[in-house]
Amino acid sequence: MTEGIGMSGRIEARFADLKEANRAGLVTYLCAGDPDIETSTAIIEGLPAAGVDIIEIGMPFTDPMADGPSIQAGALRALASGMTLTKVLELVQRFRRRDESTPIVLMGYYNPIYHYGAERFLDDAKDAGVDGLIVVDLPPEEDEELCLPALARGISFIRLATPTTDDKRLPSVLANTSGFIYYVSMTGITGVGAPTVELVGQAVQRIRAQSPLPVAVGFGIRTPEQAGEIAKVADAAVVGSALVDRIASSLDADGRPEPGLIDALLEQVSALADSVKSARGTASL
Repeated sequence: MTEGIGMSGRIEARFADLKEANRAGLVTYLCAGDPDIETSTAIIEGLPAAGVDIIEIGMPFTDPMADGPSIQAGALRALASGMTLTKVLELVQRFRRRDESTPIVLMGYYNPIYHYGAERFLDDAKDAGVDGLIVVDLPPEEDEELCLPALARGISFIRLATPTTDDKRLPSVLANTSGFIYYVSMTGITGVGAPTVELVGQAVQRIRAQSPLPVAVGFGIRTPEQAGEIAKVADAAVVGSALVDRIASSLDADGRPEPGLIDALLEQVSALADSVKSARGTASL
């Protein structure tokens, strides 16, 4: 572990660096084990050099209710490859041997964590080097279940805010949120439609009026151009489905990765990162 940087401290340190550089960050989502454990590990280990500021890793689950068809398919590929929650943590642990500074956030659903054992999961996640959690099906009313125990261990609990989160609901959403706030730019499932930058900017300002935390914006960001536009109004742009689609389109008839998949995906990430970085000077950090 980097000297002086604790588990959740990596997220704060990264956003502090971004603020000093006057630019937004790039957050990428990929499901652990998609399309197979070896390829997934190689891709994730290559993300920092490709320009990713925070890595969001999906914990595959059979019933991902908030995810669109692309990420659902990625989760099923990961499960078919033998990915388990234990192996997700092993992947993070392996990553930490190479990289001690890039924040890692695990995203998923409570069911696998519950069956793993919540307290055991949090202890193992902390030991592996996880910095934050996004558990989409645990509302603020259930904070004692996982959120508060995570915070007690120094693991950030990152909450989703949506276009339907009104001013009455927002304080509850923000109450125990740490690390950053994930603003879902559109209603519905991931990977469908595109965000409206003007509306996103207004929503980000509304959230900032009630919280000092950075605001990352995701759902519907697929191209470098879209990522760059979001980078002008948010603290980070989150890209997921577009990368998962790249994996899906680079598999042979038997579902095995074609040669060049890893390099092609990392090139796609680099283009996203370049666009986000080129928006510097216009990002309101």
